[in-house]
Amino acid sequence: MHVELWVWAVSIAVVIGLVVFDFYSHVKTPHEPTLKESGFWSAVYVGLALIFGVGVWMVWDKQHGIEYFTGYLTEKALSVDNLFVFLLIMTGFAVPRQYQQKVLLVGVVIALVFRTVFILLGAALINNFSWIFYIFGLFLVITGLRLAGSGDEHEEYEENGFIRLVRRMFPVTQNYVEDRLSVKIDGRTMITPMMLVMVAIGSTDLLFALDSIPAIYGITEEPYLVFATNAWALLGLRQLYFLLGGLLDRLIYLSYGLAFILIWIGFKLVVHAMRHNEVPFINGGEHITVIPEISTLLSLGVILVTLIVATAASLWRTSRDQQQGQAA
Repeated sequence: MHVELWVWAVSIAVVIGLVVFDFYSHVKTPHEPTLKESGFWSAVYVGLALIFGVGVWMVWDKQHGIEYFTGYLTEKALSVDNLFVFLLIMTGFAVPRQYQQKVLLVGVVIALVFRTVFILLGAALINNFSWIFYIFGLFLVITGLRLAGSGDEHEEYEENGFIRLVRRMFPVTQNYVEDRLSVKIDGRTMITPMMLVMVAIGSTDLLFALDSIPAIYGITEEPYLVFATNAWALLGLRQLYFLLGGLLDRLIYLSYGLAFILIWIGFKLVVHAMRHNEVPFINGGEHITVIPEISTLLSLGVILVTLIVATAASLWRTSRDQQQGQAA
């Protein structure tokens, strides 16, 4: 897949433009978006992502189109998992609803920066070390198993060591000062809880980037598609947060679905590494072709079915529990 430099430049400019538009049209003036507003803009961003995918299909070919849609679906599902943690962070820091849009947009920007760095790093590793697919694959399998065995990972948010360090290094105001990050009180500069929220979101984005980039490289090795799927999955995340609202708490089995998806992609990466094996101490450096290559189209079907089952099971379970609670 050959992508001209100007295509990269235009794509990056569009992403930056959409972030700037988001800030000036929705975030600059603090407010809590309505369900209608959130639904409309969520549909706009999803529609743009789908149109982009059709463009990839037509300009390049069917295979790259399938890779894009599979990657977009995977990254969108993982971004919903981001929302669980964002919700816990903002609940833990008691962020006022009218300022949550700013937190989410900053979170999206930080995530885009981290993922772009990891995309470039991943591409360099893949080009120079074929065995890196073993590492990526095993990392995703372990991550998936850990996620599946963690139970309710979204039960509560605990400040990490970095947040505690920031608290020790800088004086923090007791209350929010509008949406400002720092203020000067009696000649003394202090950070606000909003700054701590931004730091917490940023550190969380770093951890999520470590999962999402190996996952997308398990679907496509094209850096441009990796960038595009991540960008379109993150754009509109702010609107999706307010659109889903209380539905996030009802998706109790989503983490298990995501765990299975990560394990599946990890297995796919290991199979790919085996079939292109060049590691001397594995099968004498010869290719291992016992297991057939897993197609991207098959992965698309597996991911789609997994997300549908996890969502349906979650809604059924929470609805049943609610009815039983009312009956009692």
